[in-house]
Parts: sequence; C-alpha cells; structure tokens
Amino acid sequence: MRVYALLAAGLLIAQAQQPPSPPPATPPAAAQTPQPQRPVIRSGINFISVDVIVTDKKTGEVVLDMKPDDFEVREDRRPQKVESFDVVKIDELTRSYQPKEILNESDQELEAKKPDVRLFIMLLDDYHVRRGNDMVVRQPLVDFVNLLAPQDMMAIMYPLTPASALTFTRNKASLISAIEHFEGRKGDYLPRNEFEEKYAYYPTVQVESVRNDVTMGALRAAAAQLGSMREGRKQLVFVSEGFTANLPLQLSNPIAAMPGVGNTARPGQDVTDQRAQTEQFFTSVDLIDRLKDVYEMCNRNNTSIYAVDPRGLAVFEYDVSEGVSLQTDRTNLQSTTDSLRVLADNTDGRAIVNRNDLGKAMKQIIRDASGYYLLGYTSVTAPTDGKFHTIDVRVKRPNVEVRFRKGYWAYTTDDAARASAGPRTEAKPEVTNALNTIVDPAREHKARFWTGTDRGGNGQDLVTFVWEALPSKGGSTAARVQLTATAADGRPIFRGRIPDSDAPMVAPAPGNPDMPVAAELPAASASFNAPPGQIDLKIVVEDDSGQVIDSTTQSVTVPDYAQTQVSFSTPRVYRARTAREALQIRNYADARPITSREFSRGERLLVRLDAYATGGAKPEVTAKLLNRAGTSMADVPIQAADGKPYLIDFPLASLAAGEYIIEIDAKSASGTAQQMIGFRVGS
Repeated sequence: MRVYALLAAGLLIAQAQQPPSPPPATPPAAAQTPQPQRPVIRSGINFISVDVIVTDKKTGEVVLDMKPDDFEVREDRRPQKVESFDVVKIDELTRSYQPKEILNESDQELEAKKPDVRLFIMLLDDYHVRRGNDMVVRQPLVDFVNLLAPQDMMAIMYPLTPASALTFTRNKASLISAIEHFEGRKGDYLPRNEFEEKYAYYPTVQVESVRNDVTMGALRAAAAQLGSMREGRKQLVFVSEGFTANLPLQLSNPIAAMPGVGNTARPGQDVTDQRAQTEQFFTSVDLIDRLKDVYEMCNRNNTSIYAVDPRGLAVFEYDVSEGVSLQTDRTNLQSTTDSLRVLADNTDGRAIVNRNDLGKAMKQIIRDASGYYLLGYTSVTAPTDGKFHTIDVRVKRPNVEVRFRKGYWAYTTDDAARASAGPRTEAKPEVTNALNTIVDPAREHKARFWTGTDRGGNGQDLVTFVWEALPSKGGSTAARVQLTATAADGRPIFRGRIPDSDAPMVAPAPGNPDMPVAAELPAASASFNAPPGQIDLKIVVEDDSGQVIDSTTQSVTVPDYAQTQVSFSTPRVYRARTAREALQIRNYADARPITSREFSRGERLLVRLDAYATGGAKPEVTAKLLNRAGTSMADVPIQAADGKPYLIDFPLASLAAGEYIIEIDAKSASGTAQQMIGFRVGS
C-alpha cells in the first residue's frame, strides 16, 4: 500500500535534523559546575516506580523541596515503604547537558532512557478537528515546541501514522514544519488514500465510527510506543475536538462523501423514535468502553494524555448552516468535551478545554514534566494476578496539588516466571509454527487453502475446507476445486467439486447468506463429516473451462474431541474492512473464513472458535497478543455467550507493521489447551 499523502506532514520529522552546533569551550576543571546526580532507577518484578508531580495550587509552579518523609504511598489502600527517593530537575540538568543528535534508532533508544530527557508524542487528530480550528491552534503548538529543552525528544503523528514510522527528534524546525502543515478534516469525507476509499461511500455514521476506531487505535499505539522506550513518565499531547457516539440527523447522510444527498431530515429535527433513542444510548455506552481501553493502555505504559481542544471556549458544536437543533448541539458539544476530560483525568494528564488562552495553558505541560519526584517501593503483597492495582500518594504539605501514576498492572504467574528466567535465545516451537502459517504459497500456485475441524455428532467431526483463488498475472484463474478426502485405510470420505455448479462465482454477503455479491476473486467452501484420525486430501484446481491448472495433497489430523480432556476447534479467521462488515460477521455464524493471514492496519481481525472439556464443561478461555519473539504485549478481549462459540474482534489500527501472534489458552479442572494464530500487519 502506498504511503498516504496525509502522513507527509507528520513524517517530516524523519527527514531532516539540525546541523550540530559547535561544542562549547570547556572551562578549566576547577571551574566546572558539578553535574547533578542522576536518579538511579531500580527494577524488578515487584518493585514499583511512581513519578509524583507536586505543584503550588496558586501559582502552578512545581514544588521540588520536599523530603521523603513528606510522602505516604499506598497500594490498594495498604501502606508501602518508600525505598528509593529521587528528585528530577530538568532545568538544572539542561544547563550542563549537551544533547546528542538523533541520527538513528539506536541513538533514539539510548537517549530516551535518560531520566533527564522528556518524551513527547503530539497526535494531530485531523479526523476530529474542523477546518479553521486547525489554523487557530497552530501558533500555540509552535510556541509549545519552542518551549522544549534542548535534550527533549518529540514525535508527531496523525491517526493513520503507523507506530513503526514514528521518529523522535530534537529538531524544532522539522517539528514546526509538520505543525504548519496540519489540516483539520472533521466533517470532510472525501477520500485521500486507499484506506479511506474503502469506506468513503458508506453512511456517515459508519465512517465516523471507523474514524473513532482509527484515532483511538493511534492513541493506544502511541502509548505502547512510549511505554517501550522507558518506565518513567511520558507525555502524549492529543490535539482533538473529542469523540461523539451519535451524529445529528441532519449530518447522517446515506453516503458520507456526498453530503446532503438522500438526507430527508429537516432543520431542527431531533430523534424521537424510541428504538433510535435506545440505539443512541448503547452507542454512547460503547464509546465509554472504548475510551476505557485507551486510558487503560496509557496507564499500563505510564503515559499521560494532555488533551488540547482547538475550539477554545466553544459555544456551539455545529455551524448554523447545518440545521442542527440547539438541544442536540449542546448534547454533542458536551459529549466531545467530556471525552477529552475522561482521557486526561484517567491518565494523570490535563484537559485543556473551554479555554481561549491555549498557549498559556499548554505551558503547564512543560511545567508538569520539568520537575518531579521518583518514588520506589517493593509491593508488600507482590501480586501476580495480572490485575490493575491502584496507587495513592499523599503529602503532608498543605496548599499543593499532587499528581501521580494511578496504578499498575501486575504480572501474571507466567509473566513473572518468564521475567525471572531472563530473555529467551530463541522462540518456542509453537511460536515458530504459528509464524510459518503466514507464509504465502509459492507464486506458481493458483489457490490458497485452509482446512478446519470442529466437534460433530455420532462419533464424527465436522471438517470444513476453504479455497481462495490467488491473483494471476498470466494464464488461467482458479474457478473451482475437485476435492477428494480419504481415510488412512483408503476409505473414501468425501468427493466433490467446490462449488458444485458452473454458475458464475458469487460469495454470500458476510451477514446474509441469501444476498450474494460478486467475488473479487473466486472462493468457496464445503463441509463434510469425518471420523477421528488422519485423512488425506487430494486437491485439483480447475479454471472456468474445466482445465486442470494446479494440484496438491494435504494430510489433516482430525482430533477425537470426545477423548481429549481440553481441546479447541480450529480457529476461523475473518477480515472486516468496515464496522458494518464486522457486525455482519458477528451475526452470521456460518460466514466463510479466509485463508490469508495478511491484514492492513485499517482492518479488523475476527476469530471464531469453540473450546471443549470432558464431561461437557465449558473451559475458561483467555487470549493474548504476542510479538514475533513470543513475548506478551497485551490481553486480547474474547467474548462468549451461552451456546455460542468464542469470538475475538480485534482492530489492528494500533499495531505497527510486522508479524504477531494471538495466543488462546483454555483451562478447566481436567487440563489445559493452547492455540496460536500467526498474522502479518502491513502499512
């Protein structure tokens, strides 16, 4: 996929660096100013580091003359003994610090770990900033960049910027240039890249939902990137007008890229239908849940969000020409503002909203990061439950405001064991096997295949076979497959053509099997019963004239679900390019899975599978995201309803380009089982 044009400004930070200035003359040794001692950062599975900002309530200035005895730290309301105490004074370090020019990733990693280096990411949310407001906020943002100290490092990103493309720099000129190219696009749905072309002609409500997902994914990706660079406090400056779950009727166009066409809503009209009001309520609840995912990711990575609203002291959310009623306008204005406050308040940041003096308010971001205390303690409970544990810090001095990390996520028992064991020299075999499934067939093959099994009845299992044609640069394209399945003793199990007719290839719409749509490339599936044990598949690929153009054989082991203590059905993987497609796949249990494991960041990866245990018990199933080395990155939500398979709906916008694994574990009283799904995310 080509590099998006809208990212050009954000990626300017990777293009140019300021030429190094001549080194200052070194004074005689006797005249040198002693450099302040840098904090010593301890580490360990149960050692917790807390950065605490104390500011004067009247002046907003940072208070840095407090002693260890002035602090009380509690974890889950239990007192903790402060074992380490350091004061980081960025301004003092600046006077005697000659910053290193950032020339490569190695420089970036080494410099980021220094406690006197402040780390910032500025996310310019063009999807949620109106044209005009972008110009208002440019100067305060430029002034903010000019306030950065020489040793500070900053990166600029947009919602569609991959985390892998983030480049931290000390070059203020390149940062300012990127800010000056910032252009708001709120309400503008004309596609500017291949990703946006996929959904530009969907209803506006769905496009806004996609934009919300992309921006929140970018926030999570930015927090994860900052968290990977060091443990201490990091700042994420989020320039946005906030999120809203519901659009007014006057802007809910049937085609987002064609505003007003087909929209019959009258000026001032509001939603009065009870069903529509109920739907709006649930979409608002869903937005709150998605915001929670964002600030939980920030808390995991000790990252604070400073939300900057370019609207300043806003009175209206919509223009008078848009015909939105005053009641809806007030509701949505409050919703967008509240979303910014939720993100800031829950990450120990600040919400710079309803203020016309943005520049003055943004100076507080620098003050918050310019001096703070590093407190460290060893948790008295040493939890290994994988849960969030709250931290509370109190001081004995009056008339001060105390800001601190809200808590931390404890290791699980397995995580603690891995951390204690040290880094692995090579990936586990099951990780390697999962990554091997990503490899595409050789170029000369005409189709890609997938075979899965699930528990059936009468002592047999259900086998599903799926094939998808591969793009052909020359010659014939696959149109159908002749499949023959035989048992290990040679008994025939299945023989047939897939599909079993010569009609033009069609595929069922993801959510409606009775509504076929033309397939981009031919694909089809078939299911049949088979006894446990090994079966051999002979696959013959034909073109539309019946000519054989490819053939291969496969061996599949059909598990005996009745005899296995804990087992999985073969995970079925799906691709959703829009929120609507994801909903259709959720609702249509017989949707055909895909054979490819290649995705783009704008898509969602869905997985459906079932888990079984002896005696009919339902195992406890959890999922994690792993990197290609097999290291756990984050928990993956997995849903289960009575009588239905487990479902994973995983948006990929927050992931950098690369290879990943979803590890699925099942536990019951009778045993455990594990499945790994490898996939690749492109740009």
